Amino acid sequence: MRTGADYKENLHDGRDVWVLGEGPVDDITTHPATSAMVDEYATWYDRHFDPDWQDTLLTKPDGNGHRQPVLLTPPETADDLRHLGKAISATHFAGGGNVTHTPAYGALISLGLLNVLSRVDESTEEIEVARDYLASLPKGGRFLTYAGGGPLIGARLRPDENDRAAMRLVSDTADGIVISGKIQMHTSTAFAEDLLVSTRNDMPPGSGRYPWFIVPVNAPGLKVVTRRPAARHKNPFLSPLSGRFDELDSMVWFDNVFIPRNRVFGGEPANRNRRQGLVCWMLWHHSYGWLAKAELTLGLALALAEIMGLKDNPQTVEQLVELTVNVQTTRTCMAAAELEPEMTASGYVLPNQVHVAAAGVNTLRVRQRMGEILRGLPGSSLINAPADTDFADPVMAAELEDAFGGGGYTAMQRAALLQLAWDQVSSGLDGREAAFELHASGGLDAWRHQLAAWFDRHNELANAVHDLVQVEIPAMDLSSLQEVAPPPRRIPQVNTGTPNP
Repeated sequence: MRTGADYKENLHDGRDVWVLGEGPVDDITTHPATSAMVDEYATWYDRHFDPDWQDTLLTKPDGNGHRQPVLLTPPETADDLRHLGKAISATHFAGGGNVTHTPAYGALISLGLLNVLSRVDESTEEIEVARDYLASLPKGGRFLTYAGGGPLIGARLRPDENDRAAMRLVSDTADGIVISGKIQMHTSTAFAEDLLVSTRNDMPPGSGRYPWFIVPVNAPGLKVVTRRPAARHKNPFLSPLSGRFDELDSMVWFDNVFIPRNRVFGGEPANRNRRQGLVCWMLWHHSYGWLAKAELTLGLALALAEIMGLKDNPQTVEQLVELTVNVQTTRTCMAAAELEPEMTASGYVLPNQVHVAAAGVNTLRVRQRMGEILRGLPGSSLINAPADTDFADPVMAAELEDAFGGGGYTAMQRAALLQLAWDQVSSGLDGREAAFELHASGGLDAWRHQLAAWFDRHNELANAVHDLVQVEIPAMDLSSLQEVAPPPRRIPQVNTGTPNP
Protein backbone atom coordinates (compact mmCIF):
# COMPACT_ATOMS: atom_id res chain seq x y z
CA MET A 1 0.00 0.00 0.00
CA ARG A 2 1.42 3.36 -0.96
CA THR A 3 1.63 6.48 1.20
CA GLY A 4 -0.04 9.83 0.75
CA ALA A 5 3.27 11.23 -0.49
CA ASP A 6 3.38 8.53 -3.18
CA TYR A 7 -0.14 9.47 -4.26
CA LYS A 8 0.77 13.16 -4.50
CA GLU A 9 3.89 12.37 -6.49
CA ASN A 10 1.86 10.43 -9.05
CA LEU A 11 -0.34 13.48 -9.66
CA HIS A 12 2.57 15.26 -11.41
CA ASP A 13 1.68 13.37 -14.56
CA GLY A 14 0.69 15.87 -17.22
CA ARG A 15 -3.05 15.83 -16.61
CA ASP A 16 -5.12 18.56 -18.29
CA VAL A 17 -7.49 20.15 -15.73
CA TRP A 18 -9.58 23.30 -16.11
CA VAL A 19 -11.56 24.67 -13.13
CA LEU A 20 -14.53 26.75 -14.28
CA GLY A 21 -14.15 30.29 -13.00
CA GLU A 22 -10.48 29.67 -12.21
CA GLY A 23 -8.95 28.57 -15.52
CA PRO A 24 -6.24 25.96 -16.20
CA VAL A 25 -4.51 24.20 -13.32
CA ASP A 26 -0.77 23.71 -13.67
CA ASP A 27 -0.36 21.64 -10.50
CA ILE A 28 -3.37 20.29 -8.62
CA THR A 29 -1.25 19.64 -5.52
CA THR A 30 -0.71 23.39 -5.00
CA HIS A 31 -3.59 25.16 -6.77
CA PRO A 32 -5.98 26.92 -4.30
CA ALA A 33 -9.04 25.20 -5.78
CA THR A 34 -7.62 21.67 -5.62
CA SER A 35 -4.80 21.40 -3.06
CA ALA A 36 -7.05 20.85 -0.02
CA MET A 37 -8.72 17.82 -1.61
CA VAL A 38 -5.34 16.41 -2.64
CA ASP A 39 -4.32 16.63 1.02
CA GLU A 40 -7.50 14.82 2.11
CA TYR A 41 -6.87 11.97 -0.33
CA ALA A 42 -3.26 11.77 0.84
CA THR A 43 -4.56 11.51 4.41
CA TRP A 44 -6.83 8.65 3.29
CA TYR A 45 -3.75 6.66 2.22
CA ASP A 46 -1.72 7.60 5.31
CA ARG A 47 -4.40 6.38 7.73
CA HIS A 48 -3.41 2.84 6.77
CA PHE A 49 -0.07 3.41 8.53
CA ASP A 50 -1.62 4.96 11.65
CA PRO A 51 -1.75 2.43 14.54
CA ASP A 52 -5.05 3.89 15.74
CA TRP A 53 -6.66 3.08 12.37
CA GLN A 54 -5.04 -0.20 11.43
CA ASP A 55 -7.52 -2.62 13.03
CA THR A 56 -10.28 -0.79 11.15
CA LEU A 57 -8.50 -0.39 7.81
CA LEU A 58 -6.37 -3.54 7.54
CA THR A 59 -7.37 -7.19 7.23
CA LYS A 60 -6.49 -9.65 9.94
CA PRO A 61 -2.95 -11.06 9.56
CA ASP A 62 -2.68 -14.08 7.27
CA GLY A 63 -0.45 -17.08 7.99
CA ASN A 64 2.61 -14.98 7.19
CA GLY A 65 1.48 -12.04 9.30
CA HIS A 66 0.65 -10.01 6.19
CA ARG A 67 -2.22 -7.53 6.28
CA GLN A 68 -3.71 -5.62 3.37
CA PRO A 69 -6.15 -2.69 3.08
CA VAL A 70 -9.72 -3.76 3.74
CA LEU A 71 -11.06 -0.90 1.60
CA LEU A 72 -9.30 -2.25 -1.50
CA THR A 73 -9.90 -5.96 -0.88
CA PRO A 74 -13.02 -7.57 -2.42
CA PRO A 75 -15.28 -9.27 0.19
CA GLU A 76 -15.50 -13.04 -0.11
CA THR A 77 -17.52 -13.73 3.06
CA ALA A 78 -20.18 -12.00 5.13
CA ASP A 79 -17.51 -11.27 7.77
CA ASP A 80 -15.37 -9.61 5.10
CA LEU A 81 -18.37 -7.51 4.06
CA ARG A 82 -19.09 -6.35 7.61
CA HIS A 83 -15.43 -5.42 8.14
CA LEU A 84 -15.45 -3.51 4.85
CA GLY A 85 -18.67 -1.74 5.86
CA LYS A 86 -17.14 -0.62 9.17
CA ALA A 87 -14.07 0.71 7.37
CA ILE A 88 -16.18 2.62 4.82
CA SER A 89 -18.34 4.05 7.61
CA ALA A 90 -15.33 5.16 9.68
CA THR A 91 -13.53 6.88 6.80
CA HIS A 92 -16.74 8.57 5.65
CA PHE A 93 -17.38 9.98 9.12
CA ALA A 94 -13.80 11.30 9.32
CA GLY A 95 -14.76 13.65 6.47
CA GLY A 96 -18.33 14.26 7.59
CA GLY A 97 -19.57 12.29 4.56
CA ASN A 98 -18.12 14.87 2.20
CA VAL A 99 -15.35 12.75 0.65
CA THR A 100 -17.68 10.63 -1.41
CA HIS A 101 -15.23 9.20 -3.97
CA THR A 102 -12.03 7.69 -2.62
CA PRO A 103 -9.81 4.81 -3.78
CA ALA A 104 -12.21 2.61 -1.78
CA TYR A 105 -15.00 3.72 -4.08
CA GLY A 106 -12.72 2.83 -6.99
CA ALA A 107 -12.35 -0.73 -5.71
CA LEU A 108 -16.15 -1.04 -5.61
CA ILE A 109 -16.35 0.29 -9.17
CA SER A 110 -13.87 -2.38 -10.22
CA LEU A 111 -15.94 -5.02 -8.40
CA GLY A 112 -19.05 -3.88 -10.27
CA LEU A 113 -17.27 -4.08 -13.61
CA LEU A 114 -16.08 -7.63 -12.92
CA ASN A 115 -19.57 -8.64 -11.84
CA VAL A 116 -21.23 -7.30 -15.00
CA LEU A 117 -18.70 -9.04 -17.24
CA SER A 118 -19.22 -12.29 -15.32
CA ARG A 119 -23.01 -11.99 -15.51
CA VAL A 120 -23.32 -11.14 -19.21
CA ASP A 121 -20.88 -13.95 -20.10
CA GLU A 122 -18.33 -11.80 -21.85
CA SER A 123 -15.03 -13.24 -23.06
CA THR A 124 -12.84 -15.04 -20.54
CA GLU A 125 -10.00 -12.72 -21.51
CA GLU A 126 -11.98 -9.58 -20.56
CA ILE A 127 -13.07 -11.12 -17.26
CA GLU A 128 -9.47 -12.00 -16.39
CA VAL A 129 -8.29 -8.49 -17.26
CA ALA A 130 -10.97 -7.01 -14.97
CA ARG A 131 -10.08 -9.50 -12.24
CA ASP A 132 -6.37 -8.66 -12.52
CA TYR A 133 -7.12 -4.94 -12.32
CA LEU A 134 -9.17 -5.50 -9.15
CA ALA A 135 -6.43 -7.70 -7.65
CA SER A 136 -3.80 -5.00 -8.30
CA LEU A 137 -5.55 -2.40 -6.15
CA PRO A 138 -4.64 -3.59 -2.61
CA LYS A 139 -0.92 -3.32 -3.34
CA GLY A 140 -0.77 -0.37 -5.72
CA GLY A 141 -3.73 1.62 -4.38
CA ARG A 142 -4.48 3.16 -7.76
CA PHE A 143 -7.39 5.64 -7.62
CA LEU A 144 -10.24 4.75 -10.01
CA THR A 145 -13.41 6.81 -10.42
CA TYR A 146 -16.47 6.39 -12.64
CA ALA A 147 -18.47 8.27 -15.26
CA GLY A 148 -21.81 7.15 -16.67
CA GLY A 149 -21.10 8.51 -20.13
CA GLY A 150 -24.18 10.71 -20.48
CA PRO A 151 -24.26 13.55 -23.05
CA LEU A 152 -24.15 17.25 -22.26
CA ILE A 153 -26.96 19.60 -23.26
CA GLY A 154 -25.25 20.67 -26.49
CA ALA A 155 -25.20 17.10 -27.78
CA ARG A 156 -28.80 16.47 -26.73
CA LEU A 157 -29.98 19.46 -28.76
CA ARG A 158 -28.28 18.58 -32.04
CA PRO A 159 -30.71 18.58 -34.99
CA ASP A 160 -29.71 15.10 -36.20
CA GLU A 161 -30.77 12.43 -33.72
CA ASN A 162 -27.82 10.27 -34.78
CA ASP A 163 -25.44 12.97 -33.53
CA ARG A 164 -26.86 13.21 -30.00
CA ALA A 165 -24.65 10.58 -28.39
CA ALA A 166 -22.06 11.72 -25.88
CA MET A 167 -19.16 9.91 -27.51
CA ARG A 168 -18.13 8.86 -30.98
CA LEU A 169 -16.05 5.84 -31.94
CA VAL A 170 -13.36 7.33 -34.19
CA SER A 171 -11.56 4.04 -34.91
CA ASP A 172 -11.54 0.43 -33.76
CA THR A 173 -8.46 -1.72 -34.39
CA ALA A 174 -6.77 -4.75 -32.89
CA ASP A 175 -4.66 -2.39 -30.77
CA GLY A 176 -7.60 -0.50 -29.25
CA ILE A 177 -10.21 2.17 -29.86
CA VAL A 178 -10.12 5.94 -30.30
CA ILE A 179 -12.86 8.03 -28.68
CA SER A 180 -14.00 11.64 -29.11
CA GLY A 181 -16.83 13.48 -27.34
CA LYS A 182 -17.88 15.08 -24.07
CA ILE A 183 -19.51 13.40 -21.08
CA GLN A 184 -21.44 14.92 -18.21
CA MET A 185 -20.94 15.35 -14.48
CA HIS A 186 -19.16 12.94 -12.17
CA THR A 187 -16.93 13.27 -9.12
CA SER A 188 -13.22 13.49 -8.29
CA THR A 189 -11.83 12.89 -11.78
CA ALA A 190 -9.33 15.72 -11.31
CA PHE A 191 -7.83 13.79 -8.37
CA ALA A 192 -8.14 10.21 -9.66
CA GLU A 193 -5.67 8.29 -11.79
CA ASP A 194 -8.04 6.12 -13.82
CA LEU A 195 -11.58 6.65 -15.08
CA LEU A 196 -14.09 3.91 -15.96
CA VAL A 197 -16.61 5.08 -18.56
CA SER A 198 -19.77 3.07 -19.21
CA THR A 199 -21.20 4.25 -22.52
CA ARG A 200 -24.95 4.88 -22.74
CA ASN A 201 -25.08 4.66 -26.53
CA ASP A 202 -24.07 1.76 -28.71
CA MET A 203 -20.92 2.38 -30.74
CA PRO A 204 -20.99 2.49 -33.67
CA PRO A 205 -24.72 3.40 -33.82
CA GLY A 206 -26.88 0.39 -34.58
CA SER A 207 -24.18 -2.12 -33.68
CA GLY A 208 -25.68 -3.16 -30.35
CA ARG A 209 -22.21 -2.91 -28.81
CA TYR A 210 -21.65 -0.92 -25.63
CA PRO A 211 -17.89 -0.56 -25.18
CA TRP A 212 -16.90 0.35 -21.63
CA PHE A 213 -13.32 1.35 -20.99
CA ILE A 214 -10.77 2.36 -18.35
CA VAL A 215 -8.63 5.33 -19.33
CA PRO A 216 -5.84 7.12 -17.42
CA VAL A 217 -6.85 10.64 -16.43
CA ASN A 218 -3.59 11.93 -17.92
CA ALA A 219 -4.19 10.26 -21.31
CA PRO A 220 -3.30 12.49 -24.30
CA GLY A 221 -6.40 14.29 -25.55
CA LEU A 222 -8.37 13.89 -22.29
CA LYS A 223 -9.42 17.12 -20.55
CA VAL A 224 -11.09 17.36 -17.11
CA VAL A 225 -13.36 20.40 -16.73
CA THR A 226 -14.55 20.83 -13.14
CA ARG A 227 -17.37 22.91 -11.76
CA ARG A 228 -16.57 26.17 -10.00
CA PRO A 229 -15.36 25.73 -6.41
CA ALA A 230 -17.95 25.87 -3.65
CA ALA A 231 -18.18 29.33 -2.09
CA ARG A 232 -16.14 29.37 1.09
CA HIS A 233 -14.33 31.79 3.35
CA LYS A 234 -10.54 31.75 3.15
CA ASN A 235 -10.37 31.52 6.95
CA PRO A 236 -10.58 27.79 7.84
CA PHE A 237 -12.24 28.67 11.17
CA LEU A 238 -15.22 29.90 9.12
CA SER A 239 -15.08 27.05 6.60
CA PRO A 240 -14.07 23.92 8.53
CA LEU A 241 -15.83 21.64 6.01
CA SER A 242 -16.08 23.59 2.76
CA GLY A 243 -12.44 24.63 3.00
CA ARG A 244 -11.35 20.98 3.02
CA PHE A 245 -13.87 18.82 1.20
CA ASP A 246 -14.63 20.18 -2.28
CA GLU A 247 -14.39 17.24 -4.71
CA LEU A 248 -15.02 19.39 -7.83
CA ASP A 249 -17.51 17.37 -9.87
CA SER A 250 -16.35 17.29 -13.45
CA MET A 251 -17.07 16.94 -17.13
CA VAL A 252 -14.57 15.03 -19.27
CA TRP A 253 -13.78 15.89 -22.88
CA PHE A 254 -12.21 13.37 -25.25
CA ASP A 255 -10.30 14.52 -28.32
CA ASN A 256 -9.16 11.40 -30.19
CA VAL A 257 -8.23 9.58 -26.99
CA PHE A 258 -6.69 6.16 -27.51
CA ILE A 259 -7.83 3.28 -25.26
CA PRO A 260 -5.67 0.12 -25.38
CA ARG A 261 -7.52 -3.09 -26.23
CA ASN A 262 -6.82 -4.55 -22.77
CA ARG A 263 -8.76 -1.66 -21.20
CA VAL A 264 -11.87 -2.05 -23.39
CA PHE A 265 -14.76 -4.23 -22.18
CA GLY A 266 -18.11 -5.35 -23.57
CA GLY A 267 -20.70 -3.62 -21.40
CA GLU A 268 -24.49 -3.46 -21.43
CA PRO A 269 -27.14 -0.73 -21.84
CA ALA A 270 -27.72 1.50 -18.82
CA ASN A 271 -30.47 0.25 -16.52
CA ARG A 272 -30.93 2.07 -13.23
CA ASN A 273 -33.16 -0.66 -11.80
CA ARG A 274 -30.81 -3.58 -12.46
CA ARG A 275 -30.30 -5.25 -9.09
CA GLN A 276 -26.73 -6.47 -9.63
CA GLY A 277 -25.53 -3.93 -12.16
CA LEU A 278 -22.33 -1.96 -12.35
CA VAL A 279 -23.25 0.40 -9.50
CA CYS A 280 -24.50 -2.17 -6.98
CA TRP A 281 -21.55 -1.86 -4.55
CA MET A 282 -21.33 1.89 -5.26
CA LEU A 283 -24.89 2.41 -3.97
CA TRP A 284 -23.81 0.86 -0.67
CA HIS A 285 -20.87 3.28 -0.52
CA HIS A 286 -23.18 6.23 -1.35
CA SER A 287 -25.52 5.28 1.47
CA TYR A 288 -22.69 5.14 4.00
CA GLY A 289 -21.63 8.61 2.89
CA TRP A 290 -25.15 9.97 3.39
CA LEU A 291 -25.33 8.23 6.75
CA ALA A 292 -22.07 9.93 7.80
CA LYS A 293 -23.53 13.34 6.94
CA ALA A 294 -26.67 12.49 8.91
CA GLU A 295 -24.62 11.32 11.89
CA LEU A 296 -22.58 14.52 11.82
CA THR A 297 -25.83 16.51 11.82
CA LEU A 298 -27.03 14.53 14.85
CA GLY A 299 -23.66 14.92 16.58
CA LEU A 300 -23.70 18.68 16.02
CA ALA A 301 -27.27 18.92 17.32
CA LEU A 302 -26.34 17.00 20.47
CA ALA A 303 -23.26 19.15 21.06
CA LEU A 304 -25.21 22.37 20.46
CA ALA A 305 -27.97 21.25 22.82
CA GLU A 306 -25.33 20.98 25.53
CA ILE A 307 -23.27 24.05 24.73
CA MET A 308 -26.33 26.28 24.19
CA GLY A 309 -27.98 25.11 27.45
CA LEU A 310 -30.90 23.42 25.65
CA LYS A 311 -30.51 19.73 26.46
CA ASP A 312 -33.39 19.85 28.98
CA ASN A 313 -35.70 21.89 26.76
CA PRO A 314 -38.71 19.69 25.77
CA GLN A 315 -38.83 20.98 22.18
CA THR A 316 -35.11 20.43 21.72
CA VAL A 317 -35.31 16.94 23.23
CA GLU A 318 -38.09 16.07 20.78
CA GLN A 319 -35.96 17.31 17.88
CA LEU A 320 -33.02 15.24 19.08
CA VAL A 321 -35.25 12.16 19.25
CA GLU A 322 -36.41 12.79 15.67
CA LEU A 323 -32.83 13.10 14.44
CA THR A 324 -31.83 9.95 16.33
CA VAL A 325 -34.68 7.91 14.82
CA ASN A 326 -33.74 9.08 11.33
CA VAL A 327 -30.09 8.17 11.77
CA GLN A 328 -30.72 4.83 13.42
CA THR A 329 -33.26 3.77 10.79
CA THR A 330 -30.64 4.17 8.08
CA ARG A 331 -27.91 2.47 10.11
CA THR A 332 -30.21 -0.47 10.86
CA CYS A 333 -30.91 -0.89 7.14
CA MET A 334 -27.18 -0.88 6.44
CA ALA A 335 -26.56 -3.50 9.13
CA ALA A 336 -29.31 -5.68 7.67
CA ALA A 337 -27.76 -5.34 4.20
CA GLU A 338 -24.52 -6.84 5.48
CA LEU A 339 -26.15 -9.53 7.64
CA GLU A 340 -28.28 -10.78 4.72
CA PRO A 341 -25.86 -10.42 1.78
CA GLU A 342 -26.31 -11.60 -1.80
CA MET A 343 -23.88 -13.73 -3.80
CA THR A 344 -22.88 -12.33 -7.19
CA ALA A 345 -21.90 -13.89 -10.50
CA SER A 346 -18.30 -12.82 -9.84
CA GLY A 347 -18.16 -14.87 -6.63
CA TYR A 348 -18.06 -11.97 -4.17
CA VAL A 349 -20.65 -11.02 -1.56
CA LEU A 350 -22.82 -7.97 -2.08
CA PRO A 351 -24.86 -6.06 0.53
CA ASN A 352 -28.53 -6.93 0.17
CA GLN A 353 -29.77 -4.41 -2.36
CA VAL A 354 -33.30 -4.12 -0.94
CA HIS A 355 -31.93 -3.05 2.45
CA VAL A 356 -29.46 -0.64 0.81
CA ALA A 357 -32.29 0.92 -1.19
CA ALA A 358 -34.39 1.29 1.97
CA ALA A 359 -31.46 3.05 3.64
CA GLY A 360 -31.07 5.41 0.69
CA VAL A 361 -34.78 6.21 0.55
CA ASN A 362 -34.90 6.97 4.27
CA THR A 363 -31.84 9.23 4.21
CA LEU A 364 -32.98 11.22 1.18
CA ARG A 365 -36.50 11.51 2.59
CA VAL A 366 -35.37 13.02 5.91
CA ARG A 367 -32.35 15.00 4.70
CA GLN A 368 -34.08 18.37 4.36
CA ARG A 369 -35.90 18.02 7.67
CA MET A 370 -32.66 17.17 9.50
CA GLY A 371 -31.00 20.27 8.06
CA GLU A 372 -33.93 22.43 9.14
CA ILE A 373 -33.71 21.13 12.71
CA LEU A 374 -29.98 21.87 12.94
CA ARG A 375 -30.42 25.37 11.47
CA GLY A 376 -33.09 26.20 14.01
CA LEU A 377 -31.78 24.51 17.14
CA PRO A 378 -29.10 27.05 18.23
CA GLY A 379 -31.23 30.10 17.43
CA SER A 380 -29.89 33.26 15.79
CA SER A 381 -26.45 32.64 17.29
CA LEU A 382 -25.87 30.39 14.28
CA ILE A 383 -25.94 33.45 12.02
CA ASN A 384 -24.06 35.89 14.25
CA ALA A 385 -21.26 33.67 15.52
CA PRO A 386 -17.83 35.41 15.42
CA ALA A 387 -14.60 34.31 13.75
CA ASP A 388 -11.42 33.47 15.62
CA THR A 389 -9.80 36.59 14.17
CA ASP A 390 -12.38 38.79 15.94
CA PHE A 391 -10.80 37.83 19.25
CA ALA A 392 -7.46 39.35 18.26
CA ASP A 393 -8.68 42.78 19.33
CA PRO A 394 -8.68 42.86 23.18
CA VAL A 395 -11.70 45.16 23.43
CA MET A 396 -13.75 43.14 20.94
CA ALA A 397 -12.63 39.89 22.60
CA ALA A 398 -13.99 41.09 25.95
CA GLU A 399 -17.28 42.12 24.36
CA LEU A 400 -17.60 38.82 22.51
CA GLU A 401 -16.88 36.89 25.70
CA ASP A 402 -19.72 38.81 27.35
CA ALA A 403 -22.01 38.09 24.36
CA PHE A 404 -21.17 34.42 23.70
CA GLY A 405 -19.34 33.07 26.76
CA GLY A 406 -20.67 31.60 30.00
CA GLY A 407 -22.29 28.44 31.29
CA GLY A 408 -18.99 26.56 31.33
CA TYR A 409 -17.96 27.39 27.75
CA THR A 410 -15.95 30.22 26.27
CA ALA A 411 -17.10 32.43 23.43
CA MET A 412 -14.43 30.92 21.18
CA GLN A 413 -15.63 27.39 21.91
CA ARG A 414 -19.22 28.26 21.10
CA ALA A 415 -18.18 30.13 17.96
CA ALA A 416 -16.18 27.16 16.64
CA LEU A 417 -19.11 24.77 17.05
CA LEU A 418 -21.58 27.22 15.54
CA GLN A 419 -19.33 27.77 12.52
CA LEU A 420 -19.10 24.03 11.98
CA ALA A 421 -22.89 23.73 12.13
CA TRP A 422 -23.23 26.62 9.66
CA ASP A 423 -20.86 24.94 7.21
CA GLN A 424 -22.78 21.67 7.58
CA VAL A 425 -26.26 22.96 6.70
CA SER A 426 -26.03 26.55 5.43
CA SER A 427 -22.96 26.68 3.16
CA GLY A 428 -22.24 26.39 -0.52
CA LEU A 429 -20.87 22.89 0.13
CA ASP A 430 -24.21 21.80 1.56
CA GLY A 431 -26.04 23.22 -1.46
CA ARG A 432 -23.63 21.44 -3.80
CA GLU A 433 -24.28 18.12 -2.06
CA ALA A 434 -28.06 18.47 -2.35
CA ALA A 435 -27.87 19.37 -6.04
CA PHE A 436 -25.33 16.66 -6.83
CA GLU A 437 -27.30 13.84 -5.21
CA LEU A 438 -30.44 14.95 -7.04
CA HIS A 439 -28.73 14.63 -10.41
CA ALA A 440 -26.04 11.99 -9.94
CA SER A 441 -28.03 9.51 -7.86
CA GLY A 442 -31.44 10.28 -9.34
CA GLY A 443 -32.90 11.70 -6.15
CA LEU A 444 -35.62 10.21 -3.99
CA ASP A 445 -37.87 9.15 -6.90
CA ALA A 446 -35.13 7.02 -8.47
CA TRP A 447 -34.33 5.30 -5.18
CA ARG A 448 -38.01 4.60 -4.53
CA HIS A 449 -38.30 2.99 -7.95
CA GLN A 450 -35.22 0.88 -7.29
CA LEU A 451 -36.67 -0.39 -4.04
CA ALA A 452 -39.98 -1.19 -5.77
CA ALA A 453 -38.17 -3.10 -8.52
CA TRP A 454 -35.94 -5.05 -6.13
CA PHE A 455 -38.57 -6.00 -3.52
CA ASP A 456 -39.41 -9.62 -4.31
CA ARG A 457 -41.85 -10.71 -1.58
CA HIS A 458 -45.11 -9.54 -3.16
CA ASN A 459 -46.44 -13.04 -3.86
CA GLU A 460 -45.18 -14.45 -0.56
CA LEU A 461 -46.96 -11.80 1.49
CA ALA A 462 -50.15 -11.63 -0.56
CA ASN A 463 -50.63 -15.40 -0.50
CA ALA A 464 -49.75 -15.64 3.20
CA VAL A 465 -53.21 -14.24 4.05
CA HIS A 466 -54.85 -17.48 2.85
CA ASP A 467 -54.66 -19.10 6.27
CA LEU A 468 -56.39 -16.14 7.91
CA VAL A 469 -59.49 -15.88 5.70
CA GLN A 470 -62.57 -18.11 5.86
CA VAL A 471 -62.98 -18.78 2.13
CA GLU A 472 -60.79 -20.38 -0.51
CA ILE A 473 -58.82 -17.82 -2.57
CA PRO A 474 -56.84 -18.71 -5.71
CA ALA A 475 -53.11 -18.19 -5.63
CA MET A 476 -52.24 -14.64 -6.55
CA ASP A 477 -49.43 -13.41 -8.82
CA LEU A 478 -48.20 -9.86 -8.22
CA SER A 479 -44.78 -10.28 -9.80
CA SER A 480 -45.62 -7.59 -12.37
CA LEU A 481 -45.15 -5.04 -9.57
CA GLN A 482 -41.40 -5.61 -9.90
CA GLU A 483 -41.52 -4.47 -13.52
CA VAL A 484 -41.74 -0.85 -12.49
CA ALA A 485 -40.19 1.51 -15.01
CA PRO A 486 -37.60 4.00 -13.78
CA PRO A 487 -38.54 7.68 -13.92
CA PRO A 488 -38.32 8.72 -17.59
CA ARG A 489 -35.38 10.85 -18.61
CA ARG A 490 -36.31 14.30 -19.78
CA ILE A 491 -35.76 14.82 -23.51
CA PRO A 492 -35.06 18.44 -24.49
CA GLN A 493 -37.13 19.95 -27.30
CA VAL A 494 -34.83 20.55 -30.25
CA ASN A 495 -35.20 23.90 -31.99
CA THR A 496 -34.01 23.52 -35.58
CA GLY A 497 -34.43 27.23 -36.35
CA THR A 498 -31.74 29.91 -36.37
CA PRO A 499 -29.97 30.23 -32.98
CA ASN A 500 -30.52 33.44 -31.07
CA PRO A 501 -27.47 35.72 -31.11
